[in-house]
Amino acid sequence: SSDTTAEAYLRQRATHGLECRFSPKTPSKERQAEYFSRLDMELDVICKMGFEGYFLIVADFISWARDNAIPVGPGRGSGAGSLAAYGLGITDIDPIAHDLLFERFLNPERISMPDFDVDFCIEGRDRVIDYVTTRYGQERVSQIITHGSMAARAVVRDVGRVLSMSYGYVDRIAKLIPFEPGITLDEALEKNEELQQLCKNEEEVRELIDLARSLEGLVRNVGTHAGGVVIAPEPLTNFMPLYCEPGGISLTQLDK
Repeated sequence: SSDTTAEAYLRQRATHGLECRFSPKTPSKERQAEYFSRLDMELDVICKMGFEGYFLIVADFISWARDNAIPVGPGRGSGAGSLAAYGLGITDIDPIAHDLLFERFLNPERISMPDFDVDFCIEGRDRVIDYVTTRYGQERVSQIITHGSMAARAVVRDVGRVLSMSYGYVDRIAKLIPFEPGITLDEALEKNEELQQLCKNEEEVRELIDLARSLEGLVRNVGTHAGGVVIAPEPLTNFMPLYCEPGGISLTQLDK
């Protein structure tokens, strides 16, 4: 009913779900007591930290996916340590049987957001996002933007193209930058003596590297985060700016 609080509904759903997990083979009373004691402890922590809504929302779209023949993973990461999640049908792994700790997922001593890693079949994933958008309203649901920045090699190639330098010439300079994740042009100059000498002796190379340095790290393009979806309690524009992709798909302008 509309009078039911999120906490009461969560406790009811998780308890009923756990009881259903016991059938057809009901464990002993002592074993059941162990499960319900753990469930009460988890629910107390979840409610004390204010995450009732999060658990209910995740349980809802996973339940919808299963009802609509979209394969869902059994649970991955620290979320598999939650008995409440097992009772709600978020995971399919019994954490007591597998000695998994709830505290790795949610711990009142360490304030961090709970984060379920949910795996949907790639062919049904968009249908789940459509369901969430329809259920909570298009103005409250958005996917998350990713920013592709201009890394050292790429920015040298881009600047060389704008300066109408030959592809082969620019390619040779770009390949002098060590192939290391996150390397900057300054670090590349320190590590590669040939690049240093070219910068010192050839004005064209010096101009190329100086211009590239000024653009390095700037956002070059945007994309869509592979799995992130934001659901807000009111229109998202009350919290953040949105970016509209071709086709009308909205993305948060803030990345993850």
